[in-house]
Amino acid sequence: MTPPTLPTVLVTGFEPFGGAAVNPSGELARRLAELGHPDCHIVGEVLPVSFTQAPGLLAAAIDAHDPDIVIMLGLAENRRAITPERIAINLADAPVADNDGLHLTDAPLEPHGPAARFALLPVTQIAHAIANAGIPAEVSLSAGSYVCNALMYAGLGIAEQRVGAGAGAGSSSRGADARAGAAGLAGPASGAPLQIGFIHVPATPQLGGDPHNTLDELERGIRIAITTIIDERA
Repeated sequence: MTPPTLPTVLVTGFEPFGGAAVNPSGELARRLAELGHPDCHIVGEVLPVSFTQAPGLLAAAIDAHDPDIVIMLGLAENRRAITPERIAINLADAPVADNDGLHLTDAPLEPHGPAARFALLPVTQIAHAIANAGIPAEVSLSAGSYVCNALMYAGLGIAEQRVGAGAGAGSSSRGADARAGAAGLAGPASGAPLQIGFIHVPATPQLGGDPHNTLDELERGIRIAITTIIDERA
């Protein structure tokens, strides 16, 4: 019997920003790619904190590696838990400039795009699995309105394009998480072959975060997220 082909997981993180020396999301992407995972092939990419550059580099990485799963990571310094995001909104409204010096306020990401796009990952199951392992985790409604949100919105748009207008309906446990419940919000394209979503991680002690949120502990949490996504695909 031919052994099953392992899925490919693309994990992205960001470079440091705001004067910080490190960004745990980028460190996690590098570490996970170096150490691997028994249930998948992991590819890691560190992206610039740039409204204009990050989406294009994400698209290039997806084209290059053809992943089955994409987990975008970002830093949420004001949070104390790992937070899978439910939706990305069609808005850039940042209190600070990105690393290119671009300061966007009250600007649409895509002038003719949907108001929001829903994650194509089982966010509730991910949060529960991480929390059950003793690591603080909870579902977050929105990825905000900075570069993290812009990247999530662009990534979900890529997933929509890959499905195409003629895709047949599919069903999975992630559908309940992703289903749009209000008019004007675009839900996921049914049967999307690319599972993609965003997870924010809290600040590590090096950045003044909770002493328990070490990089090792955050890595353990993201590994649990990866395992949960793969298990939900089965």
